[in-house]
Amino acid sequence: MSEARTTPWVGDLGTMTEYATDGIVSKTLIDEPRVKIVLFAMSAGQSLSEHTASMPASIHVLEGTCSVLLGEDRHDAPPGTYIFMPAHLNHAVDAVEDSVFLLHLHRGEG
Repeated sequence: MSEARTTPWVGDLGTMTEYATDGIVSKTLIDEPRVKIVLFAMSAGQSLSEHTASMPASIHVLEGTCSVLLGEDRHDAPPGTYIFMPAHLNHAVDAVEDSVFLLHLHRGEG
């Protein structure tokens, strides 16, 4: 983990978004002791396979539509959808369309 920032961060997510042909592009925007924020761009048909995380996480869909598996339940996630996932929850993300989302990893005390 990195040390806490002492300066603000401002970025244009639209210009930072890059798609890979038939792939996933992730860019870490913030990496702090208490939170890590990653910008994901997924081409339609790409997936983040089912997994768990040792810390709570959230997804904010900015563009496109994703299908998100949370435990045993699947949810449509169009732009504007915000999903909170407790630690150790099985989850997966499938891009129904070219999609962009922010992933926040909530690390707790830092």
